Amino acid sequence: MSNVKYYYDSETLSYRPITKSNTKMAKYLFGFLLASCLFGLLIVFIGSYYFESPREKALNRELQNMELQFTVLEGKMNEIEDVLKNIEERDNTIYRLYFEANPIPEAQRNQGFGGINRYSKFQGFKNSDLISASHKRLDILQKRIVVQSKSLDEIINLAKDKENFLAKIPAIQPINNEDLTRMASGYGYRTDPFTKIRKFHYGMDFTAPRGTPIYASGDGVVKRADSRSSGYGRHIRIDHGYGYVSLYAHLYKYNVRRNQKVKRGDIIGFVGSSGRSQAPHLHYEIFKDGRRINPLNFYYGNLTSEEFNDLLVKASIENQSLD
Repeated sequence: MSNVKYYYDSETLSYRPITKSNTKMAKYLFGFLLASCLFGLLIVFIGSYYFESPREKALNRELQNMELQFTVLEGKMNEIEDVLKNIEERDNTIYRLYFEANPIPEAQRNQGFGGINRYSKFQGFKNSDLISASHKRLDILQKRIVVQSKSLDEIINLAKDKENFLAKIPAIQPINNEDLTRMASGYGYRTDPFTKIRKFHYGMDFTAPRGTPIYASGDGVVKRADSRSSGYGRHIRIDHGYGYVSLYAHLYKYNVRRNQKVKRGDIIGFVGSSGRSQAPHLHYEIFKDGRRINPLNFYYGNLTSEEFNDLLVKASIENQSLD
């Protein structure tokens, strides 16, 4: 069978055989069209890769703006962290130390969040790691601020309690130095003026003229103002709180009544010689949690260092007490 192919010639209205030159031209035409298509596709690809559409330009500008905001946010977080770290250091090394509170461990301040992944919703974006890291850092900062805020609340309460404690604790000599005849006897073993037997003397004796004012050594509430205790005569007991009680014995008369609130420096009574007493004087004691302690350690509120040293020497002499 013949392999000759024909084409229809519209001018002659007849079929003519296709020569090889026409076949070759058709191949060239097809190749040109194919190359044109490929070139067009290449141009489109290059254009889409290297050139941005208006929408892409807007999105890129928005992305750049967000990255700039994250950079600014990062700087702000650095500043906040520096300030917070300084506050945390002062809190642990000064404030909590002064008020005898335990320092807050570093692990507790910087503790993260357990359980589910809180940042999974930020995954799948171009800057997922940056967004997740920033949110995590903000969460930790927020928690550190909460911990520090609670710590400062605790410090405020401790400061108020400390102020209250310092106002209440017995801290002054109950008779003014200029009113004293002498500091007759101190805390420790002394000779009993009546039995002449060496026994422990649980207070300090201040000799002063009858009627000399006696001052409350700290804020508190008068628990007793009577003469029912054997040996003390007319005496006053003030409850200062925190386990401290002060006792003032052998009074001439009272200037307060039971359950009355007093402030440090208030006149509560006057020197006398009631009860088991050899001469007008004030017998002064301090109790801590029910136990008598040396009052000498509680005169820092109204004595100079020289006056205190002089009192220390006199109180150390083992002599005869006045009660």
